[in-house]
Amino acid sequence: MIRFILSDLRRLWAGSLVVVLLVALATALGVSVVLQERALRLGSARAADKFDLVIGASGSETQLVLSSVFLQPSPLPLMPGEVLGKLAADPRVDWAAPIGFGDSFSGYPIVGTTTMLAQNLSGGLAEGKIFAREGEAVIGAAVKLSLGGEIKPMHGSLEEGGETHTELVYHIAGRLRPTGTAWDRAILVPIQAVWHIHGMEAEEHAEDGEQHEHEAVSGTDNTEHGHAHEKAGADHDGHQHHGEADPDAVLDESWTAGAPGLPAILVKPKTIADAYKLRQDYRSGNTVAVFPGEVLTNLYATLGDAKQILVTVASGAQALVAASLVLITVIHIGQRRRQIGALRAFGAPRGAIFGIVWLEFFFLVAVGIALGFALGYAAALILSGMFSQTSGITMPVGFAREDAGLAAVLLAFATILAALPAVLAYRQSPAQALRA
Repeated sequence: MIRFILSDLRRLWAGSLVVVLLVALATALGVSVVLQERALRLGSARAADKFDLVIGASGSETQLVLSSVFLQPSPLPLMPGEVLGKLAADPRVDWAAPIGFGDSFSGYPIVGTTTMLAQNLSGGLAEGKIFAREGEAVIGAAVKLSLGGEIKPMHGSLEEGGETHTELVYHIAGRLRPTGTAWDRAILVPIQAVWHIHGMEAEEHAEDGEQHEHEAVSGTDNTEHGHAHEKAGADHDGHQHHGEADPDAVLDESWTAGAPGLPAILVKPKTIADAYKLRQDYRSGNTVAVFPGEVLTNLYATLGDAKQILVTVASGAQALVAASLVLITVIHIGQRRRQIGALRAFGAPRGAIFGIVWLEFFFLVAVGIALGFALGYAAALILSGMFSQTSGITMPVGFAREDAGLAAVLLAFATILAALPAVLAYRQSPAQALRA
C-alpha cells in the first residue's frame, strides 16, 4: 500500500505540491505570530531585569520606562536635581545613577550617566577602561566604533537636521560587555560633561525650582533637556546657548542638592524591602518611582490584545485554506473515479480504498504542517534579528511546550480533513466509476 501511495503522489506531484504549500503558508502565519510575540515578551523582560527601580518626574510611567530602559526617544519632564542628592545619601540605596538624553552620534544615542552605572550595567568591560574624564566615553557592545575613536556629539539626529556640538569631542576609552538590551547600542559619557556642553551648571539651578516645568528629550529629538532650561533664562533670541567643557577635567560625582534637573534616575536598592519603600516614598509630589517589570506587565496586556487579533486573522486564513483544500479534494476524487473503480473491480476492499486516500491526504497535510512550523520559525528569526539590530534588544526565538499542543491540534484537524475524501472514495460504486 505504501509503495502504491508514493507512486500515486509522484504521478500527481503538482496537485500534491499545491496542497503542501497551502497548508505550510497558513501554518507559518500562525506560528510566526506566536513565536514573535513570545520573543518580544522575553526580550523586553530580560532587558528590564537590568534595572530595579526608575525614578522620574510625575508623568507617564510607561514613557519613563521606554525612555530610560529602552532608550526610546521621547520628551520627558525634568525632576529637581535635589532628588539625586537625596538618593545618593539614602542608606537604603546601593547606588543611584542619573541619566540624560538628547545627543547622538552616527545613529547611536549618547547617554550621560556615571561611572557607577557604566561599571554595573554589563558586569564589567570587554576592553578598555571606564571613563575618568569629561572627554572620555564608553560604548555598548553593539556600537561599531573602535577604542580611541572620536565621537562628536550631535544635538538631535542627522536625519532631523541636528547640530554638531563643537564644545567637546569624546574619545572612546572602553567597551561594555553584551547585555542584550538597548544599551548595547548606546554611547555612555559622563553626565557632568553633558551638563557642561549644554550650559547646565549646578549653581544655576540650585536656587530656582523651575527646572521640573520644562521637558527633556531622550534619543534623537531636536529639543533636549539642557536647552529646555536655557529657554527659561535670558536666551530670547531663538538661538541655543552652549556651555563649555574641559575634556581633561576630572569627574566629580559627589551629588549635591544643586544638581541640574534630570529626566530619570536609575536606582539599585540594597534589598527588596528597600525597593518597595523607595518606590512608595518617591510616588508622591513631583516625582514618580516605578518597577520596570510592572510597567511591562501593562504593556504585555496590550500586546496580548494585539496578539489575539493577529491569531484571529491567522485562524481566518487557515479556515480559508481548509475550505480550499476541501474543494481541491472533491475535485481530486472526481478526477480519480476511474482509478478507484479499477481498484475495486480488481478486488480491493472498501477499507483499503479508504486507507489509501486517507493516508495520501493526511501525509500531504502533515508535511505542510511541518514545513509551516519551519517557515514560521525562520520568519520569526528574521523579524527578531531585524528588531534586535535596530533596538539592541536580544529577541530569543524558540519553541515552548505549548507549541506541541498547537501541532497536535493541527494534526487532529488534518486527521478529520483527510477523512472527507476517503469517505467519498469509500462510498463510490465501482460500476458507476468505470462507466464515468
